[in-house]
Amino acid sequence: MNLPNWITLFRFVLIPVYAYLISQHMLYEALAVVIIAGLTDVLDGYIARKRQQITTIGIMLDPLADKLLMIAVIVSFLYLRFVPWEAALAIFIREIGMIIGAGIFHLRGYKTVPANVFGKLTTVLYYLVILLFFLQVDFAVPYLWCVIVLSYLTTIIYIFLQFRSIKELSESKRAS
Repeated sequence: MNLPNWITLFRFVLIPVYAYLISQHMLYEALAVVIIAGLTDVLDGYIARKRQQITTIGIMLDPLADKLLMIAVIVSFLYLRFVPWEAALAIFIREIGMIIGAGIFHLRGYKTVPANVFGKLTTVLYYLVILLFFLQVDFAVPYLWCVIVLSYLTTIIYIFLQFRSIKELSESKRAS
């Protein structure tokens, strides 16, 4: 365990804090928790790269923290009637699919491909759309659909990179 991994674990702690605040209709406080989670996401990645402390556990935990927070936010947005159920379902399918897929790859002994620029951009855009919903901006729902489409394109790219990584690994094992 290193500092970036501890920061990532802190994001897991923020999820029930967020859920409690939403359940108490403390929207601005809940938004503050989401912003803190977003900032710690940036911070742990920066520290890991700067100090060369990128670890396998960090590569697994960081996106898991993002996905679980996103699921918690979308569930709360359904509860608050901010988002249509179809959008929430599209997000759930992607997020849960990514969690299960990463778990399967990990259990089979494959190294998970770290997030690429598209994945990071998608995360930033999801944080922006969350902010738009909290601020009750009129175009938040259409913007959400755009981000959902981008997230599915990003997922396709990620899956391609993951399978390419597996193919290269199996070819290098055969060559040796």
